[in-house]
Order: sequence, then C-alpha cells, then structure tokens
Amino acid sequence: MSDTIIRFKNVSKTYILYKNDQARFKALFIKPRNPKTNRALNNVSFEIARGESVGIVGDNGAGKSTLLKMITGVAFPDEGEIFVDGKVAALLELTAGFSMEMTGRENIYLKGYILGLEDDYIKEIEEQIIEFAELGDYIDQPVRTYSSGMKMRLGFAINVNIEPDVLVIDEALAVGDASFKRKCKDKIKEIIEAGTTVLYVSHTASSVKEICPRSIYLRKGAVIYDGNTEDTLKVYNDYKESVKNKKKK
Repeated sequence: MSDTIIRFKNVSKTYILYKNDQARFKALFIKPRNPKTNRALNNVSFEIARGESVGIVGDNGAGKSTLLKMITGVAFPDEGEIFVDGKVAALLELTAGFSMEMTGRENIYLKGYILGLEDDYIKEIEEQIIEFAELGDYIDQPVRTYSSGMKMRLGFAINVNIEPDVLVIDEALAVGDASFKRKCKDKIKEIIEAGTTVLYVSHTASSVKEICPRSIYLRKGAVIYDGNTEDTLKVYNDYKESVKNKKKK
C-alpha cells in the first residue's frame, strides 16, 4: 500500500489470566507456574493507508480492543512489529484521564497536555470543543458534578476536534440523545472527508457500512478476512449463522 499510516506485521499478544487481584499482585514478585493464558492476538498482519476508513468486526473476545489499544500505545505486542505514523486520538474510554475536581474547561487543557498538544493550539480549539460538547455553563463546573453522559460528550468533543492523523473509535457513538448522536456521526464523516484515517469497531453492521468501505474480521485473535465491508460482513454473518445452526442440532 502506498503511504502506509498503520502497519501490523506478525503481531501476537498473550495475557495471563489471574483468579483474583491478590494473585495478580503476587505475580509481580513470583512468576506463576503454568498460568492460564489468553492469546488475544495471533500473528496478525495488515496495512492501512493514510485516509482510509477501516471497520474492525468480530465477536466479544476476538481481539478487537487489544488491537486498538496497541494502535493507541496503551498495550504492546509480545511478538511482531507495529508502525503508526502520526497523532492518534481514541474514542475508547471517553472519560479516561479526566480530573474529577477540575472544571470541564480545565480538563480540555489536561487532555490536551496528555496528547502532547501545545498551549497555543489548545487555546485555538478550546471554543469549538466547548461548542461541540453543548455543556453550557457546566463547562466551568467540576467534572464530578457531570452526569456520565456529559463526561462522554466532553471526551468525544475533545478527541474529534484535535485534528488527529488517526481516529480510533470503539462503540463510542452512543453519546447523548438522538440529535447529538447524529452530530457525532456527521463530525466523523467530516473528519474522514478531511483525510483522517479512521478505525471503527462496532457490533452494528449498518454503522460499519455507513462509515467504512473496508473491514477486517477478527476471530480468536486472528485475521479471518480483510476486504470490502459487504464481503467481510457476509463472511462474519455466515460464520455466526453456522454456529447458531450447530447449537440447534
């Protein structure tokens, strides 16, 4: 692919499964014997070109979240190589990184600093973030006074207005009422048209089709199919149907 912005080459990731927090803490000092493991990603390879919009589909536990966390730099592979070229904004845990005692406005700056943005740039986009979030006077109130929906709206507004090179979205469009959801989808389309690369995870086939011409189907940590979204969803749905029919027998 020309002008590759994301590349996974033979990437694998295995997590150790612990019985409880006590066992997890103990493992910091003593390596567990024969631990139970989960291979979240298994020899995954793909390339995404700058400006592409790509859906990531698969059942729960397929490895979708692990893949997105690696792109955002939250998780790292045990094997293989990952290349990401540019600023990444993630609509994963929208409220992560907020200080509950700081105001919404102050949290815009805090999030900006976490993302490596300069003061002048944050100041430049501050008002468009506030306008997009539609929080009114609450923007100058402590975030601890916000409802969960208000926090999510602020998180969404920050991430979509920082002009990222890569926007990662994981089922994040369930934010606010119907009109705000529409506004979020319209903003994402605007970002795509501006040439931003988008990775989108959703269990809703219609929204994947609406946003992504191409999709990657993951199952048990492996890439099963990578191609046109219509074809990918057909492969995915055919598999789900075959599993359902087996259970009926």
